[in-house]
Amino acid sequence: MAIRQNHLAKIEMIRKNMRAAGLMRERFPKVSGIVIHMTYYQKMPGSVLMERTVNFYPSGYAYFNMRCMARGCENGGFDLSSVIRGLVKNGKKSAKGFLLCHGGEKGHASIAYRINISYRRKSMKSLSPAPACI
Repeated sequence: MAIRQNHLAKIEMIRKNMRAAGLMRERFPKVSGIVIHMTYYQKMPGSVLMERTVNFYPSGYAYFNMRCMARGCENGGFDLSSVIRGLVKNGKKSAKGFLLCHGGEKGHASIAYRINISYRRKSMKSLSPAPACI
């Protein structure tokens, strides 16, 4: 029973954090989508735990804290929020990088990530020249 309550409390905390992060369309109005491809590694070098691709749409939450998938990792994960904020701020479309899990035993898990961002196209009205006055 205690395990179930603990699990439900964790789920509720994640939901609370997602709501606090806000919606993508509000936080990043110029972005039409974000794709994050991650390769999870365990402590042993070259030991791939899994590969994962996560898509973010304007209607979804701007919550970029990915859970650690290593068995037994509590309160760990990979926060990509600052990376994505920097990319959007500078108008960049992609980035690659590497992060260590911030929970549990130091260096127990890591990810290699690749982020691709799609921006909204400017409307045709804003691209067309102003009408000539006669």
